[in-house]
Amino acid sequence: MTKQVLRKYEMNLQQRINAFVKLGAFIGQFSSKEFKKQDNVSHNDIFFDGFKHQLKLANEHNGWFTSENIQFALKGWTESLQSEQLDKWLSSYTINTVPKKKVAIIMAGNIPLVGFHDFLSVLISGHEVLVKQSSNDKHLLPFLAKYLEYVEPGFKGIIEFTEGKMENFDAVIATGSNNTARYFEYYFKDKPSIIRKNRNSIAILTGNESEEEMSNLSEDIFRYYGLGCRNVSKLFVPKDYDFDGFFKAMYPWNDIINEAKYANNYDYNKAVYLMSEFDMLENGFLMIKEDSSHASPIATVFYEYYDNNTQLKEKVENETNNIQCIVSNGFTKDEIQFGNTQKPTLWDYADNRDTIEFLLKI
Repeated sequence: MTKQVLRKYEMNLQQRINAFVKLGAFIGQFSSKEFKKQDNVSHNDIFFDGFKHQLKLANEHNGWFTSENIQFALKGWTESLQSEQLDKWLSSYTINTVPKKKVAIIMAGNIPLVGFHDFLSVLISGHEVLVKQSSNDKHLLPFLAKYLEYVEPGFKGIIEFTEGKMENFDAVIATGSNNTARYFEYYFKDKPSIIRKNRNSIAILTGNESEEEMSNLSEDIFRYYGLGCRNVSKLFVPKDYDFDGFFKAMYPWNDIINEAKYANNYDYNKAVYLMSEFDMLENGFLMIKEDSSHASPIATVFYEYYDNNTQLKEKVENETNNIQCIVSNGFTKDEIQFGNTQKPTLWDYADNRDTIEFLLKI
């Protein structure tokens, strides 16, 4: 009798997809400045006001999580959690035959809901999930998980959050810095794992970009204050590149300097550069500095000159493990169009590691 009951509540793939589609409809109500309560969204009477409160808490707890940036993140997930997108993503996998395992996820907290793709991947593939959140991003996901359990009771009992030591799991997906990655690799050496390290994104400019492309590049640089691994933090430009057009394209973001946390970083990094007598250019809210590194501080974009495409392609290939996105026009087959780094599809996997394929083999 017990086994029959368990089987009765075992979800199939379509049920899991349907639940996430309903979740997408729910969060879509909060993806613009004016929240729009929809009559056809399931369980709105229970959850709508509660999520408004969680959004307020997330903003108050983390000054980088402005209402605009949270709404931008929610809009992205609203668009991804559509039946067509989920079906397209999952169409090349065989999922319903997967033996259920418990997968631990250690999440970063640099941008709102940055760990949601891993959370979605684990649950959509039929596994249980054990989540350890960053203290910087702890308000939104547990509430959305509770909503999932309401729209699909089969999720009850297979979603767990912990703030303590993670125990009794079969595999792990962990995201952190290069330093924490070394710890993760040692600590989880006996478990199947995906361990993600620091990565940054680059843009390759020729000087022939249109005004629209350069304007779109500003989105890749400033969205989320540049805190995401998909944000462009480094430019490759030809010798004698004229930065006037670049600064002109960045100017519409000038109000960002009125954000206290950003302004503090700008002032601090500018002081460091001046005291160190580094050469840099700035426009009052953004600094650019010639540097071979990929990871630039907040309010700074590094740049490096290149002589020709052949040498640059060789350099980029040698640094693949440090690069998340390449923004360019005609440089490489894996490039991302200007303005789209923070609009990944479900099949744009972090570090180019297929999460679903990993989850099907554990």
